[in-house]
Amino acid sequence: MNHLQLFNNIVGKKSFLCVGLDSEIEKIPSFLKKLKDPVFEFNKRIIDATHEYAVAYKPNVAFYESLGPEGWLSLERTVKYIKKSYPGIFVIADAKRSDIGNTSKMYARAFLENMPFDAVTVTPYMGEDSVTPFLSYDEKWVVLLALTSNKGADDFQYHDEDGIKLFERVLTVSQKWGTLNNLMYVVGATRAEMLKDIRRIVPDHFLLVPGVGAQGGSLAEVAKYGLTNKCGLLVNSSRGIIFADNTENFANVAGLKAREMQQEMERYLSERNLL
Repeated sequence: MNHLQLFNNIVGKKSFLCVGLDSEIEKIPSFLKKLKDPVFEFNKRIIDATHEYAVAYKPNVAFYESLGPEGWLSLERTVKYIKKSYPGIFVIADAKRSDIGNTSKMYARAFLENMPFDAVTVTPYMGEDSVTPFLSYDEKWVVLLALTSNKGADDFQYHDEDGIKLFERVLTVSQKWGTLNNLMYVVGATRAEMLKDIRRIVPDHFLLVPGVGAQGGSLAEVAKYGLTNKCGLLVNSSRGIIFADNTENFANVAGLKAREMQQEMERYLSERNLL
C-alpha cells in the first residue's frame, strides 16, 4: 500500500482511525478466557465491530510476546484474520525494533515477510544502517519513532544542540533514508502543540499519533496542527475503544466508541475539504 492508496482508504471511510490491539490478557472479559485462544477471540470481535470505522490496526507486540509461543500464535492469527476478512486495512506491528544491520534484517523478515504486516515501528537511535533493512520491502512501511508522549521523552528527545532538538534531527536526517511511500513517523498526541513545528520539517509524511483517548490527547488539536492535503494522519486509540466495556457487550461498545471517533474525524476532514 502506498501513500495515495492509504489516503484513498481514509477518504473512503471518512476516517483516519487506527485501533490499537493492546490486548492485555488480564483486561479481557472473563467469559472469553474459557476459550482456546481468548486473545484472538477478543481481537476478532473487536475487529468485526470496528472495521467499518478503522483504516488501520496496531497490535502492540509486547502484549503477545509476554504470553510466550501462544501469544505469538494469537498475534499471527489476528493479522491473518484482518488480511483475509478486511484486506484493505493497514496493519502495523508496534514492535519498536532496531539493531545492527544483519539483526534488523531478521526483525524485518519476522514482521514484514513471515507475518503479513504492512508496517513496523522502528527506533532510530542506532542510525541509518539499523533502519534501512526495514525499508527494503516493496509496499511496506517503517514507522519511525520521532516524538513520544511519555514523561521520559524529555530525557533525550528535547535535547537541544546548536538550536536543533534531537527529535528534529531524527525527522530531518531520516527523510534521506525513505520516501513518502514507505516512511512515516510516531508523534504522540499529548505533544500535539509540537505538530506545527513538526509539519515544517515533514510537511507531507504520514504521522502515526498515539495518545488520544485514555492518555488524554486531543483529537481536535491533532487535526488542527497535523492534517495535510492528503490527511497525513493515522490517529491511534487503544484502551479507549477496546476496553471501553468489560461485559459480553464489549464488542458493541467498542464499535460505538470507534464510530464516535470516526464521526469526529469526518468533520475535520470535511472542514479541510478532503472529502
